[in-house]
Amino acid sequence: MNDVAKKIWLNGTLVEPQQASVSVFDHGVLYGDGVFEGIRAYRGRIFKMQTHLKRLFDSARAIRLEIPYSIDELEQAIRQTVDANGQKDAYIRMCVTRGEGTLGLNPFLCVKPSVFIIVDKIELYPPELYENGLEVITASVMRNHPAALSPRIKSMNYLNNILAKIEALDAGLMEAIMLNHQGCVSEATGDNVFVVRVYNGRQVLLTPPLHAGILEGVTRNTVDRLARESDVPVEHIDLTRHDLYTADEIFLTGTAAEVIPVTKVDGRSVGRGEPGPLTRKLISAFHQFVTNNTPED
Repeated sequence: MNDVAKKIWLNGTLVEPQQASVSVFDHGVLYGDGVFEGIRAYRGRIFKMQTHLKRLFDSARAIRLEIPYSIDELEQAIRQTVDANGQKDAYIRMCVTRGEGTLGLNPFLCVKPSVFIIVDKIELYPPELYENGLEVITASVMRNHPAALSPRIKSMNYLNNILAKIEALDAGLMEAIMLNHQGCVSEATGDNVFVVRVYNGRQVLLTPPLHAGILEGVTRNTVDRLARESDVPVEHIDLTRHDLYTADEIFLTGTAAEVIPVTKVDGRSVGRGEPGPLTRKLISAFHQFVTNNTPED
């Protein structure tokens, strides 16, 4: 926690960071039983807040977790916390845990969910990587099978992603792309994946479909829309390592990462080994979009 984060919203009250605590018997702590959202604020406006909150409630509903607040109440709580921390540009983390319970697995013995909101700064990658590109590996850690734990649930249990992240860090890199049980590209440890191919001089944007085992990213959908509005065809299709190795461009998208180019995969250069023209165009379009519009729908 850095010095900027001065107030935490915890179950309806703004408290100092050192006072923001949940029980060691909370099933969010014991079992990772809970859901969360990462949200951005740009120039004091909160990006796609309703979309994020809808996804939060969908995730909670999928695991039969009853959030003790309405969407409108949480929207107000987010604004209150952003204002209390005095940050116009910030990263917002909203978490809902199952709440305090027994040491057993039964979630229905938990008394009441715990809800907290953190407003802070986040930097997943150094600024120079946005300019020069990111090197990644394809992880040996397989993305969770959708029938075991749906990747569309943004749960607090991120161990699958963390193991892939460790593999990348052990390789001296900062990110890994995960494959699903069919060997198709799923997502990076915290971001969605886009591939650019050029056919007969025309750029086509490719990204894995939802059935590939991905989280339906808010930034992913925004970039998808911006590309289509620029008359760039976008296809949601299954991709493999072959598509990564033969791509003309690759980039990742996510709330925390925003849009970042990938210039090397498994030691192989992507395209010319530098961020490509469409990637740069979409990075610029995204920044312009969130800076000038920052829709809160």
